[in-house]
Amino acid sequence: MNLVNYLLPIFLGVVFVSLFIIIFINFLKFDRGFKNKIYQNVFIDKEDVTGKKKNEIIYNFSKKLLKLKPLQFTVQFQNEVIATFSAEIINLHFDGETVAERAYLVGRSKYATSTIYQRLLSFFKFKKFNFNSQIEYDDSLIKEFLSNSKDKYNHPARNALFKFDQNKVTSFRKEEYGLEIDQSIFLTDFQNKIDKLKSSPSNFVISLKAKTINPEITLASANSFGIEEEIAVGVSNYTHSIPERIHNVILASSKFNGILIPKNKVFSFNEAIGDISSYTGYKPAYIIKEGKTVLGDGGGVCQVSTTLFRAALNAGLPIIERHAHAYRVGYYENDSKPGLDATVFSPSVDLKIKNDTGAYILIETEVDKENNLLYFRLYGKKDDRRSEINNIYLWDVSPPPPEKYQDDPTLKKGMTKQIDFPAWGAKASFDYKVYKGNKLTIDEKYYSFYKPWAAVYSVGTGD
Repeated sequence: MNLVNYLLPIFLGVVFVSLFIIIFINFLKFDRGFKNKIYQNVFIDKEDVTGKKKNEIIYNFSKKLLKLKPLQFTVQFQNEVIATFSAEIINLHFDGETVAERAYLVGRSKYATSTIYQRLLSFFKFKKFNFNSQIEYDDSLIKEFLSNSKDKYNHPARNALFKFDQNKVTSFRKEEYGLEIDQSIFLTDFQNKIDKLKSSPSNFVISLKAKTINPEITLASANSFGIEEEIAVGVSNYTHSIPERIHNVILASSKFNGILIPKNKVFSFNEAIGDISSYTGYKPAYIIKEGKTVLGDGGGVCQVSTTLFRAALNAGLPIIERHAHAYRVGYYENDSKPGLDATVFSPSVDLKIKNDTGAYILIETEVDKENNLLYFRLYGKKDDRRSEINNIYLWDVSPPPPEKYQDDPTLKKGMTKQIDFPAWGAKASFDYKVYKGNKLTIDEKYYSFYKPWAAVYSVGTGD
């Protein structure tokens, strides 16, 4: 018994030493077998790369890169394409060299203890060494694009402006919401789409997002008249007008800029515009008077009344009084079908509209001199009404009568000047309907009876 107790430790020691020597010899063979190769149990992108050399891995990634090179990446902003990047231009590539080096350094640490420890883990397969490759790109072009986009699309919010003085709005501006390109979200989204190319190489579309910046002061909070938003716009085109007529259009429209129409009040065009004469700055331009085309102060004012009439129709307001012109005027058919005009001649011929909305209406006028356009913008508070203009008809069209010639002592003898142009006669009509919800509140038909009009020439009788 004592002999067994004595020999057993010796036997176990011999066995342990023998096993150690066997393992050590196998370990040395194992170690020599991986000279310049990646050790056992090392994985890249879940693929076992045991025994591979760095160059093999780099070469494999170069083959994968071939699938990336043809790719195109499209950027949209507000549903419009604003940029396209190719994989080549942003130098899209795998970090093959980097991940190969990391895999190769398993068991080759600069610290001896770490080296031995990692080789033993590899030898006994106690641990998997997992590495993931990355798709990299040169982000300088992306950042330059974002910088340019910020310069192009970013703009600050602007507060509403509303200053009321002596029964007229003297300073007015609707609030403007600002915009700010969200660079960080774009970079994150772009990187996420790039990462997906590892498993599914394909072209992709990415949206450039922006944040809305709210103004501190809105139109609704800037006034006590209930005015919150634009409710309608009227527009007319005064192309082919003589300079004097254009002057009168601009002057007359300025008289309405800033006017407030109270709730439930009838607005008179003639009362608002006041005196139309040379004393108030108007120039002589051709008007229709007593069946003739003559020079008169304020020619062109009807361009202004016509534009307001169209704005009132678009707003769905009741038209209390409206008169058509005696003949078809070319200015009003530049951008509209016949019949959507309104003439004025103080004091008997007026344009009157009623504000039956729940708030004041502010009139703002704008002249686009470059495109010869006049705008009337109406601001107030929208309700559930909608207006419709339908069934615009023209019939009984008749040719213009023979040319007319009239003496003009302001022209020298022998001179002839055309002062009016021929117009075809016709009858015109349109239906004007306004609904509040599902209820029809206005159902009117407007008629215009245009006489045929002759070309008119002034014949000089002066010395």
